Amino acid sequence: MGPLRIRLLNDQWLTAVLWSGFARIVNNEIIILGNDAELGSDIDPEEAQQALEIAEAHLSRAEGTKELVEAKLALRRARIRVEAINWIPPSN
Repeated sequence: MGPLRIRLLNDQWLTAVLWSGFARIVNNEIIILGNDAELGSDIDPEEAQQALEIAEAHLSRAEGTKELVEAKLALRRARIRVEAINWIPPSN
């Protein structure tokens, strides 16, 4: 689970969030097999920020192991989405 940044052949950058899957890198070529992903351009910044705030609040109120694990996962997902939309590609 994490942000994925791809430099396209035209030197433009694509940002996505890969929620689950595998990657293999061989001879400067990468193959990604993902079960679930989200393009950074499809993420609504306001919604992502609101989800982050809600996840932080849920974590502070979590009781018991199950709630704590679920709250931490929700917070991690929310942080990754915010990170993906705030990423600035390197200048060439």
